[in-house]
Amino acid sequence: MTNRSSLSTLLLFLFFTSSSSQHNLQTERISGSAGDVLEDNPVGKLKVYVYELPSKYNKKLLQKDPRCLTHMFAAEIFMHRFLLSSPVRTLNPDEADWFYAPIYPTCDLTPTGLPLPFKSPRMMRSAIQLISSNWPYWNKTEGADHFFVVPHDFGACFHYQEEKAIERGILPLLQRATLVQTFGQRNHVCLEPGSITIPPFAPPQKMQAHLIPPDVPRSIFVYFRGLFYDVNNDPEGGYYARGARAAVWENFKNNPLFDISTDHPTTYYEDMQRSIFCLCPLGWAPWSPRLVEAVVFGCIPVIIADDIVLPFADAIPWEEIGVFVAEKDVPELDTILTSIPTEVILRKQRLLANPSMKQAMLFPQPAQPGDAFHQILNGLARKLPHDGSVYLREGEKVLNWTAGPVGDLKPW
Repeated sequence: MTNRSSLSTLLLFLFFTSSSSQHNLQTERISGSAGDVLEDNPVGKLKVYVYELPSKYNKKLLQKDPRCLTHMFAAEIFMHRFLLSSPVRTLNPDEADWFYAPIYPTCDLTPTGLPLPFKSPRMMRSAIQLISSNWPYWNKTEGADHFFVVPHDFGACFHYQEEKAIERGILPLLQRATLVQTFGQRNHVCLEPGSITIPPFAPPQKMQAHLIPPDVPRSIFVYFRGLFYDVNNDPEGGYYARGARAAVWENFKNNPLFDISTDHPTTYYEDMQRSIFCLCPLGWAPWSPRLVEAVVFGCIPVIIADDIVLPFADAIPWEEIGVFVAEKDVPELDTILTSIPTEVILRKQRLLANPSMKQAMLFPQPAQPGDAFHQILNGLARKLPHDGSVYLREGEKVLNWTAGPVGDLKPW
């Protein structure tokens, strides 16, 4: 561990320089191709046809439970609304590059607000059966020019526990489609090559209402609010967050550099803006809204999730704005963070202050240039033109419509 007095000196210097930097040198543009991609405009580069599906697949689910509009999986709803009025939308399916099916598979919530994924496979199968019966376009490619928003914990594996998600695998009927999902982890059965990893939904207006003056010093070194143990679902411990959150608590609960707790204060957003580092550890899944909140509030994200695939990684230089800590190295977290040179911290803060960086992580209403909606479209545009192999011969079938658990085959 680092000497306590030297840490105090380091912190004092960091607080003053951090405040001064924010006040005088507020932003730095991302250099090279990443900056160009981040600021790209997808309009004119693709056309999207939006299927008109019965409201039971989308709007009626939302009417039944308006909480779906504010939970972290709400990108599925706002992407639908965005595309309905987007200039990339075409009403002529014969000229479309992509086909989008507006389905809200996470809008089935428990009383405590957690999404139940168990009906989602049957809902998806039902919608695809409808699309393939009523339009000719699915059958031409078996979904290879279609995209679906699947923001579940483990995407189209449709389960919130990793072992069961792996056992299920991606819904067979979606295996040729492009999946737009919050889940991202390298070499994982629930992430197909070519998927577009997106940020979870975090309410832009709510965060905007909690902004504090940019010259307020960052007087908290490390900040985290959330669970360290999930006693209800993991009573023996060690499985939740693969033990990483437990390691944070056991090693640093009494460390004065770490402001960590299970409490969620009303000043949560303000506290992030007063912090230099914000911990973004995995939970049941590798991702969480903390990543979005950290970027928006200029707090350097400390990403503790081995092999995570981060949102829009071709546009956002995560290695330059964040700090990656291996799960096994959590006990050394204080040494790792206090060893980062001050000039490196200041550059990360300048990059985080870039408005385009923050915009790319948000789903604002109405949409704004460069936001997460447009980053998704950029990702789709970069996959064009479609390779000739996506188109099937007449009558050719690739997907197995009867594959998967028996329960998934029941009518929805």
